[in-house]
Amino acid sequence: MSLLPEPVRRFAAWCAVLLLASGVGWVGIRLCSEFRTAVTPVLLALLGTALLGPLYRRLVTVGVQRSLAAGLTCVAVVAVVGGAVYIVVAALIDTGAQITSSLKNAAKSLTRHFGTAGTSLDDVADNARELLGKFGGTAVSNVITGVSVVGEGIAVAVLALLLVFFFLRDSHLFVDSLRAVAPGESADMLEAMARRAFEGVEGFMRGTTVIALIDAVCITAGLLILRVPGAVGLGALVFVFAYIPYLGAFISGAVAVVVALADRGFVIALWALGVVLAVQVLEGHVLQPVIQSRTVQMHPAVVMLAITAGASVAGILGMLLAVPLTAAAFGIVHELRARYANA
Repeated sequence: MSLLPEPVRRFAAWCAVLLLASGVGWVGIRLCSEFRTAVTPVLLALLGTALLGPLYRRLVTVGVQRSLAAGLTCVAVVAVVGGAVYIVVAALIDTGAQITSSLKNAAKSLTRHFGTAGTSLDDVADNARELLGKFGGTAVSNVITGVSVVGEGIAVAVLALLLVFFFLRDSHLFVDSLRAVAPGESADMLEAMARRAFEGVEGFMRGTTVIALIDAVCITAGLLILRVPGAVGLGALVFVFAYIPYLGAFISGAVAVVVALADRGFVIALWALGVVLAVQVLEGHVLQPVIQSRTVQMHPAVVMLAITAGASVAGILGMLLAVPLTAAAFGIVHELRARYANA
């Protein structure tokens, strides 16, 4: 190595570091994939802890015992999440038929416009019984798989809630354990990195929840004024998909515009598109800078790449977890940069 020029040695060193980091990351992803049943509740619990941490700390500050404060926080989240899920499901059930009918009407209008009416959609409808006879076994298998997925989801949710309780109550013990296992004199640095990572996730969760609520309320109000059918259900979709930055807003906004086009015509669809775009401009130029100004800021390209990578690794769950995990990574990088800059 000493015979090589200095630039070549530096390049080789960086290549070795990148290969090592890539290998460790790949092994970590594979392990998480193999143990996803255990890893998923932990990650969801960390997100829930980040979101509920301020409420728990406020209860402890006013003198509530730690276990009781954690229990009350979990009860509160069950009530809030349960109520929100009920509202979303009820809205989708009440307006789901209208939304589905509107989407079907839009599809039929498009097929008639392009001269393909009476082919794909009608053929599928006419041959539904034949398809059911051919693929009945597959359908039953899919139903059984769906039931098992629902059961697994319920188990994951219950385990995540229990972990949230322990994460809230014993957060100070985790810090002590981290310092105890830290090698050499790296305890302070590891604690600072962990705190910065958690602060990044905490800020992302709080900011995204507030922004999602504002987006949903504004778009629902606009759709109600335009008398678009299923406005409440569409607003619920906006709130849920807002946790997938950029891509979620595009999907929910496109559904709202298509429903308006199918039931209210081209002019109302343009107004609905204007409402969606206005809310997105408000989010991008006002809400994001104001609400998330103290959190880890990431370029939109980085967010899109993180979402794509998360989707390729773990599907929808990966899309939901990709951005907060990236925010945690950015927090660690910023902490390391600050420490080495001051060294």
